[in-house]
Amino acid sequence: MSSGPRLVEVRQNVLKQNDLLARRLRERFRAAGVFVVSLVSSPGAGKTAFLESVLTRLHPVRRVAALVGDLATENDAARLARSKAPVRQIVTGTVCHLDASMVERGLEEFRLEELDMLFIENVGNLVCPSSYDLGESLRLVLLSVTEGEDKPLKYPTIFNTADVAVITKTDIAAAVEFDAAAARANIQSVRPGMRIFEVSSKTGEGMDGLLQFLTEGKEVMSDE
Repeated sequence: MSSGPRLVEVRQNVLKQNDLLARRLRERFRAAGVFVVSLVSSPGAGKTAFLESVLTRLHPVRRVAALVGDLATENDAARLARSKAPVRQIVTGTVCHLDASMVERGLEEFRLEELDMLFIENVGNLVCPSSYDLGESLRLVLLSVTEGEDKPLKYPTIFNTADVAVITKTDIAAAVEFDAAAARANIQSVRPGMRIFEVSSKTGEGMDGLLQFLTEGKEVMSDE
C-alpha cells in the first residue's frame, strides 16, 4: 500500500501547526514593537558575513539581536558575537530549516520589549525554508555573485516567499563575470516588482541603502 496520501496529510498538518504558531509569534512581535527580519540563502552566499555587517552597523543606534540556525555547529553565533549584539544559536540537528517552534524556543533568553529589531538567520537551504513562516515582518533572500544569474529561475519558490532580494559579494562580481542585469531580470521574471539591493559585506558598498530601508520598515511598523 502506498504511503503517499498519508505523507501528504502529515506534511499538511505540520505546516498548519507551524502557520498557527507563526501567527501567534507575529502578534507577539508586534505587541512588543519588534521588527523581525529573516534571512534565507543557499550555503556559501555570505549570509553570516552580511548579518555581521548589519548587526555591527545597527548595534550602536538600535537595540538589535539575532537568532542563528545551523545544522551542527555554533560557529556562526560565535562570529556574530563580534558585533556586540546579543546572539543565540539554534542547532537544528538533521532538520534543514528553522520552523516557528524552534524560533519560539530560541526567544526564551530574550526580552522582546527590550529590542527594536530581531534578525533570524535560517539554515543554508533554498528549498525547505520556503514552506515555513517564522512570524517575521520581512524576509530577505540572498544571492551571491558566485552562484550564477539563473538561481532565481532554479529556485522560484524561495523568491516568491521572500519580500526582498539581496545580491551579495558584489566586490568580486567582475572577477566571476557576474551579469547583474541578467540576475535582476531573472528575479523580476519570478517575482515582478521585487525590491533588489546589491551589497558587499567586505567593502560596505550598498549597505547604507539597505540599512535605511530596514530602519524605515521598523518605523512604519511602529506607526501602525
